[in-house]
Amino acid sequence: MSTIRLRTEIPGPKSRQWMQRYRASVPRGVYTVTPVFIASGKGVQIEDLDGNRFLDFAGGLGCLNAGQRPEAVEEAVQRQSRRFLHACVHVTPYDAYVRLAEALNRRTPGDFPKKTMLANSGAEAVENAVKVARAHTGRPGIICFEDAFHGRTLLGLSLTSKTHPYKSGFGPFAPEIYRMPYAYCYRCSYHLSHPECELHCARQLENVFSRVVAEESVAAVLLEPVLGEGGFVVPPSDFFPVLAAECRKRGVLIIADEVQTGYGRTGTLFACEQFDLEPDIIVTGKSMGAGLPLSSITGRREIMDAPDVGGLGGTFGGNPVACEAALALLETFDSNDLAGRARQIGQLFHQRALGWKDAFPIIGEIRGMGAMQALELVTDRRARWPAAKETRAVIDGCCRRGLIVLSAGTYGNVIRLLVPLVATDSQITEGLDVLEASLKEVSKAAAAPIGDRNGPAW
Repeated sequence: MSTIRLRTEIPGPKSRQWMQRYRASVPRGVYTVTPVFIASGKGVQIEDLDGNRFLDFAGGLGCLNAGQRPEAVEEAVQRQSRRFLHACVHVTPYDAYVRLAEALNRRTPGDFPKKTMLANSGAEAVENAVKVARAHTGRPGIICFEDAFHGRTLLGLSLTSKTHPYKSGFGPFAPEIYRMPYAYCYRCSYHLSHPECELHCARQLENVFSRVVAEESVAAVLLEPVLGEGGFVVPPSDFFPVLAAECRKRGVLIIADEVQTGYGRTGTLFACEQFDLEPDIIVTGKSMGAGLPLSSITGRREIMDAPDVGGLGGTFGGNPVACEAALALLETFDSNDLAGRARQIGQLFHQRALGWKDAFPIIGEIRGMGAMQALELVTDRRARWPAAKETRAVIDGCCRRGLIVLSAGTYGNVIRLLVPLVATDSQITEGLDVLEASLKEVSKAAAAPIGDRNGPAW
């Protein structure tokens, strides 16, 4: 039985009416990917105000790894809502905050004593991780990576790489931020090939310490195990061991941003587990609260205890309803083996997508880990000109056919899939059928590639 059900044109009349009101009342900078207004959702499907039913392969921008309204989460939220909705942990602490902190201390990578602080968003978690690292080391510098995304606050934007639309017009940015290339092998900054390159990009960290910022001035290296907004770029397996070794011998901390990669998305609860990476601090968010605002900062006990009493906090951080949702979500992951399901979804995608690459020259690279999968589109495979306009056309075509997907990448030419891990095989197949139809339509229109001069060639 099909999940997708289209009763009107897309967008329908009610969605169009609400979009007019949206544009009249909400700043234009608050963007929307689709022109569809949601009325309800369950699992991997959503229904709009016009009665159209869609497959959601965007998952609330990565916040719904367990789908819309998991039963255990709904029950936990209702129970807690009948008790109290808010009681600032700095005034009257509550047990759910402690139980969730204990669970994260146990389950995050690293066999050492840990402590956890809870916050509201991924950007807030990143900022607090930086504060903690600076307090512990007494050093100001943070090294981050090209094509990374770490949030929209001032410090988050300072750490984020992509200029448009995120950073343009919002400077000046926070000081003591230093950037180096990531292991983006498809678009290698050094025009080398792995493994012949011998991890030249990771070894550039030593060059950064020699030529850009003194190692004794650097508190931490901040990294995403798999680039999120940067295009779902998976580094070679030997990238992080080289990088970590350079950090360890200099007393530089490693902060892993698992806001998008965490909670089973890549096939393990945290992506670091697959790279044998034990970060000093790990930050999570997005799917952590199963749709409620929640994030965390977990780190080595002695590091997390560095700030003075009162140096960390926030009025709503670790809201009790969100904490109970997160605890129920962890139980759901265990009882349903959602991390294992992520690996199965990745296999289903790859089996299908490999055939697409032969059929559609617009596909430059297929990549991903677990259910964190992507297609990078190009107008010329040899030159690798980014196909940003074509990517937008594919996404629009999917929406018209009842599938919601997202773009990503510094050049806006990556289609990323954030399928809720509760999707059935038939729903995966139905969604991939739609994506294939849209790729076919756009590839046919772009049958004679001439190259997109808005981006560099590789």
